[in-house]
Parts: sequence; C-alpha cells; structure tokens
Amino acid sequence: MTRTTPQPATEPVRDSMREPRGAVAGVLWASTWIAAVMAIAVTGVSAVSALQLAGVPDPGALTTYGVPAVTAIGEVAAAIALGSAVFAAFFVPPQGDGVLDVGGFRAIRVASSAALIWAICAVLMMPLSVSNVSGQPLSTTMRPDNLIKVYGQVADVGTWMWTAIFAVIAAVVARVTLRWGLTFITIAFSVLSLMPVALAGHSSTGGNHDLATNSLILHIVGATLWMGGLAAVVTYALAMGRWRSLAVRRYSRVAFWCIVVVGVSGVINALVRVPVGDLFSDTYGRLVLAKTAALVVLGALGAWHRRSTIARLESDPPGRSAFVRFGLVEVVVFALTFGLAVGLSRTPPPDLASTDLTVVESEIGYRLDAPPSFGRIMTDWRFDLIFGTFAIVAALVYLRGVVRLRRRGDGWPVGRTVAWLLGCALLLFATSSGLGRYGPAMFSVHMIAHMMLSMMIPVLLVLGGPVTLALRALPPAGRGNPPGPREWIQAAIHSAPSRFLTHPLVAAVMFVGSFYLLYLGGLFEAVVPYHAAHLLMNLHFLLSGYLFYWLVIGIDPAPRQVSPVAKLGIVWGSLPFHAFFGVALMMTSAVIAESYYRGLNLPWNSDLYADQRVGGGIAWAAGEIPLVVIMLALLVQWRRTDDRQARRYDRRAERDHDAELGDYNEMLKQLNSGR
Repeated sequence: MTRTTPQPATEPVRDSMREPRGAVAGVLWASTWIAAVMAIAVTGVSAVSALQLAGVPDPGALTTYGVPAVTAIGEVAAAIALGSAVFAAFFVPPQGDGVLDVGGFRAIRVASSAALIWAICAVLMMPLSVSNVSGQPLSTTMRPDNLIKVYGQVADVGTWMWTAIFAVIAAVVARVTLRWGLTFITIAFSVLSLMPVALAGHSSTGGNHDLATNSLILHIVGATLWMGGLAAVVTYALAMGRWRSLAVRRYSRVAFWCIVVVGVSGVINALVRVPVGDLFSDTYGRLVLAKTAALVVLGALGAWHRRSTIARLESDPPGRSAFVRFGLVEVVVFALTFGLAVGLSRTPPPDLASTDLTVVESEIGYRLDAPPSFGRIMTDWRFDLIFGTFAIVAALVYLRGVVRLRRRGDGWPVGRTVAWLLGCALLLFATSSGLGRYGPAMFSVHMIAHMMLSMMIPVLLVLGGPVTLALRALPPAGRGNPPGPREWIQAAIHSAPSRFLTHPLVAAVMFVGSFYLLYLGGLFEAVVPYHAAHLLMNLHFLLSGYLFYWLVIGIDPAPRQVSPVAKLGIVWGSLPFHAFFGVALMMTSAVIAESYYRGLNLPWNSDLYADQRVGGGIAWAAGEIPLVVIMLALLVQWRRTDDRQARRYDRRAERDHDAELGDYNEMLKQLNSGR
C-alpha cells in the first residue's frame, strides 16, 4: 500500500486540528434528542390505533413514548458509529506505519462511544419491547426473571439482544483500535448491529416480505452511512483537519450512491407496504410522503454542497464556514428524518389488516400456484434486490474497468471478460429467476441454486481476474500521497486475514465442510424458515466457493503462492468429499427440514423424500462440470508457467551468450577427458 510520509509512531500523531469537542458533542447530542422528539410526536399520532390493532392493554406513557425515543437515540448513535468508523478507514489516510492519524483516531473513538450508546439503547429496548407487546407496565417487565421467561416468546427481545451484542463488540474493538486495519472489524460489527432491526418489524411480515426486507436492509445501511459519514466529515471540517478537502470529496462520492440506494430502496419498500391509493388517505401513507420529502431536501442539500462549498473548502476559510454551517443544518434534517422513520415503524401499515394470505405467501413472501417446469424456471422471475443488484453492479463496474484500460491503450483478455460476465449472469439467474423463486419451497431446486452459487459461479468469477483488472485500471496514489482504492486492495490482499483464509486447509474446510454441517448437522432445518438465513446461506456459498477457487485456479495475486502440482492435489483431495456428500444426502433416511416443507402444504411436492433424493443426486453430479473447468484451467496455467520459464531462460541465454550451456558442455568434456 502506498503510504504517507513515514512517522516513527506507535500512536496517533497530533496535527493542527482544533479541539471543538464541546461544540461537536453539543451538535451530536442535540441531533439525537431532535430525532427522539420527532419520533415521539409521530408516535403520538398513531399510538391509539396501534394499540387497538394489536389488541393489547395500554402499557402506559413511559412505554408508549419510551420505545420510539430510545429507538431514535439508538439509531442516531448507530449512524454516528458506522459513519465515524468508515471515516477513519477510508476518508482520511493513516500514518506511514499504518497507525491512524489524529483525525482517524478521534473518529474511531467517537465510533466507540456511539456504539456503546447504541448498545445501551438496545438493552433498554428489551424490557420496553416486552411491555409494549404484553401491555404490562415497564416496572413489571424490567425484572430479570420476567425477561428470561419471555425471551423465547417475544421476538423483539432476541432482536435487541443481538443488536446489543454486535454493538458492544464494535465499541470494544473501536476502543482498542490504533492501526488502520482494525477499523474494518468495527465497520463489520457496526453493520451487523443494524441487521436484527432490519430483519424485524413490518417488512418481515405479510406478503412480499422478501422484497420488503431486502429493500429495508439496503435502506437502513444506506441511510445510516449517509448520516453518520456526514456527521464525521462536518466534525473533521469544524476541527480544521489536515485532510478535510480529501475527506469531503471522498464522502461526497459515497453520499451520492447512498442517495441512490436510499431513494430506490425506499420507493420499493413503500410500494410493498402501502397501496398508491392510500398514500394521501392513510396515516402511514402520509408519513411515507413526509419522509420522502425529507429525503428530497437532504438530497438537494447534498447537491448544493457538491456545487458550491466543496470546491472552496481547501483554500477559502469562508468556504469552510459555509460547508460547516450547511452541514450542521443537514445533520439536523437527518435527525428529523430518522425520528420520522422511527415513528413510521411504530405506525401500522394499511396491509397489516389483510388476512387473505396463503400459507406459502406468509412463509416465503409470494404465491406459488403451479409446480416448477423448464418454462417457469426460465421465465417466472422475481428480482433479488441483494444478489441480483450485486450481479448487475459487478458486471457494470468490471466493464468500466475494461473500457478504462482500452482508452488508455492497454489490452485485456476477452476470455476473462466473458468469464466474469457469464458468472454475473448466472448469479442473477440463480437468485432472481425461477430457481430463486422456487428455491425456498423445494429442496431439489434449492440444491440446484446452491451448486450454482458454490461450484459454477465462483469458478467463472475467479477466471475473470477482477483484482488484476482493478490493480491495472485504478491509478496509483503516488509517493507521499494519501492511499486510495488501489492501495487498499493491495493491503487487503497481503493482510493477515487473507493469508489465514487462503491456507489450503482453511479454504477447503470452509468450502466442503460447510455442506456437512449445514445439511447433515441439523443447521439447515433450524434456520430454513428465516429469510435472513437464506441471505446468509447464499452469501456463504458464494464467498467460500470464490475463496477456494481463487486458491486453486485464481489468476489474481494472492497472499500465498501455490504450485500447480499443489493446486491439483488440493482439488483431488477436496472434491471427493463433495461427491460423498451427495451420496450421503441421497442415502439419508430422514427428511431434512420436514416440518418446514410439510407446513408449506404444496400439493405438487408431497413426496419430500423423493425430492430430497433428487437434491442429493444434483449435489453428487454438480462437481463434474467445475472439475473439468478446473483441470483445463490448471493445464493452461501449467503450460503458461513453463512458457514463461522458457522465455526467461532464452533471454538470459541471449544476454550471457548461453554461458550456462557452455559451462555444462565444458563439464562434460572434462569428465570425458578424465576417463
């Protein structure tokens, strides 16, 4: 990684940053309380109707208004935690030895404090949730014995418990972080702390809850990063940090894509929850319109920043003042929007009163009125907002890199481009076509998608060489300049986690061993009813497959150099376990996840054992096609390695007039003369 001027430091070095702690803390605390007040005000509009619809007694004002207030404070704190961690990782550079500079150090400490507040709010939400659901006063539900008793009965208790766990881990890691690489752990757990809330609530129930949940995940992460990043950048600019212009430019790019993600996902989520005709007549619909208006205002403020204040930030002090003033206004508008969103989550949407859902629609989010066929698999699509979007974006970003190389006059193998695009197309097909639609309802279809995600798509993506393309297409930062995306990629490749994950034993166990643990170890049966589990399974299949094939046939630079013979041994040592898994699956006497599949009550899928045997056969046969591709790729790589060695030998021979061959011949002459 290209670094800034080296500093012999073991802790952050001070620069000319001011100490605006009082002003910053005041603004951040004011923002959280603004969000809380807005959430309370919105909840007051719909509290009575929510209680009537839920059919529970009034738990008291402390619970009714404490739930939205604590939630709003916690979510603003979560935004500050995530935004500050991202700021420390990407918006300002570290010192030359990898230790955070003063701006990054302060940001990661703010992230620690904010994550701790988020964890405290999550803990407070556990008794508040029980009180809200049961109608009992908060004083009763706060007793530890009551919380333990209702843990398995009130889903929100578990949701907030996991939120608190992830937030505490993020806070602890951020507190001990001094080096740049550890900031990624804080980012990861900050994002994880958002997931339990995103996977619960209105979007997780009713029809189309798969689309609603996926859109809410994108919406919450995008909005949280948008607001938290803004708070971190405004704080840094207010303190006159050294890299303030760079930080604002980088945040501006991130904020643009956050606006796109938040806008699109918000529209999708609203259309799923609210019929268009109820937008003006229903309380929930009017709140959706108010939230939309607030997001439009935020987008307009961001556009104004890009055009008017960012260009003057570095050299013109009034430009800095204008950026800070309008940035603080934007933070306040964000706080109001967060409070509005919390109040919206407490307001019953119109479609909750609907009771005409089928069992299948209630479980997986949509109807399945006919058995799968070739025609339905090919034409009956349901777009996956997570993996389908990733497939399209990955293809477009890759093509942009190829075009950048072409314009520069550099070549890029057509075969690699074809492999990457084909892998993206298969990822889109596996998750958004009829395979993705019927996968949650039939084990055999699920296994087809599983084999594509773990055995076929990763092979094609690895052969596309995306890391090599990125390293060639992205410009280097240059000596003495702050590291950029190219340097971040290089640092990630040569990091300790990469070396650990690319160890042959680790990669093979993650790839093959997870099959046995998931299906034969009982884990699949425990998690299959949950939408979050399907997302995690697909992600694991894709990442573990990519990691394994990156090790054995990857053309990208890797932290470990493995010879072609060793790669062949890894393949032949791992794939038999995959084939045996398919055989074991076909021979299993018990039906995996029988209660779940029986509960769907699909008339054309009554023989679950036969369907499972088909799935086992698919798993057994699926290893043949990737094996052929792997063998061909290894043979090609082996031949190219020999060709490179031969060319190096020829060039050396030309330079020294084949001195090595002459020495060898002279040795033979001496041996012959000695006889």
